[in-house]
Amino acid sequence: MKNIAVIGAGTMGNGIAHTFAQSDYKVQLIDISQDSLDKGMATITKNLDRMVAKEKISEDDKKRTLANITTYTNLEDGVEYASLVVEAATENLDLKLKIFKDLDQFCSDDTILASNTSSISITEIAAVTSRPEMVIGMHFMNPVPIMKLVEIIKGYSTSAETYNTVEELSKKLNKVPVEVNDYPGFVANRILMPMINEAVETLYNGVAGVEEIDTVMKLGMAHPMGPLQLADFIGLDVCLSILNVMYDGFKNPKYAPCPLLVNMVMAGKMGVKSGEGFYDYAESRKAETVSKQFAK
Repeated sequence: MKNIAVIGAGTMGNGIAHTFAQSDYKVQLIDISQDSLDKGMATITKNLDRMVAKEKISEDDKKRTLANITTYTNLEDGVEYASLVVEAATENLDLKLKIFKDLDQFCSDDTILASNTSSISITEIAAVTSRPEMVIGMHFMNPVPIMKLVEIIKGYSTSAETYNTVEELSKKLNKVPVEVNDYPGFVANRILMPMINEAVETLYNGVAGVEEIDTVMKLGMAHPMGPLQLADFIGLDVCLSILNVMYDGFKNPKYAPCPLLVNMVMAGKMGVKSGEGFYDYAESRKAETVSKQFAK
């Protein structure tokens, strides 16, 4: 397995492409937008430069990694020789189903189709293909080049052979694979998102302010980042989307998104990527200034 196609050049996609390329796989990075591909490659280059500066890799390692990545705007061309496709497009069910229908048609019969979805059902995605036994979840964590975990999600029909192949591949990337069954939110988000939602609820109910909530979790629970800062980093729209998937999937009110989170997303306050969420990122991406909406 040498050729890996990655669909989507956004935050997760470029991180996944970087990780495979650095481990000497040939990567075909695919996005319908040339602008997204350019931004994705710029991010990969910047991250590699940072690793060179920290002496974690050499200049030659950086050049080799970049040389291993080829970009495509056409899906059919990009997946032609892929042994594995990792889909990392926007967290939208209809979009993912369309991509997997196309992949089933364009890819060779022995190509494994993986999704980096953080909450959408692998079983539902697999059902639109003629190879459900070869469809699997590979949920990387952000930032992908640094975080060790990969949740490997078995859909209802995923074969043991497909699982074993992806598990071994994850280990070759120097990641730690964890086997997870296909239920809304899997493990990571089933535990993380209700915690983030409860932190937003605590703010919404006026129990404490933004910095106070984050400080309690950092100093009291030894979390490296408070839940509101983490929500900003993940993207409030992504948090809302995952909570909605879990709420729809379980029909349990404990997963219902906090009205404040819903309002912030409607107002375009998505966190770091939009410049403001619970913190203001106009001056720095380090969450040093609470958004004026929540300032005391």
